[in-house]
Amino acid sequence: MEKETLLQMTIRYFRNRGYNVKSNVTREGFSGVLLNVDLLVRKGRERHPVFVKEWKRTVGINVVIQADRVSEDAGFKSPIIVADKFSDHAKAYANRRRIRLLTRSDIQRRLR
Repeated sequence: MEKETLLQMTIRYFRNRGYNVKSNVTREGFSGVLLNVDLLVRKGRERHPVFVKEWKRTVGINVVIQADRVSEDAGFKSPIIVADKFSDHAKAYANRRRIRLLTRSDIQRRLR
């Protein structure tokens, strides 16, 4: 059996929580630039862009800042970033900006 990718696991996680999930969403930002998000999850009036980083390395603050800027330019609030591990600086920035960080182990625990 093939190992489930982080993206597949993330889709399953949000669907299990009653979210409508769209993959590979492109939207024109207020800046006029086309912006891409891995997933757009919706439940009622809630709408969140989800960025999935399936990397072997730790996700740093620059990635979190970039996701924040893309989300803001596209008119989204409360972005979610999913990865295996985040740096302490990335966690601190995300906390200040109300960006939700989820790790693979968080998702695996909640899928059981």
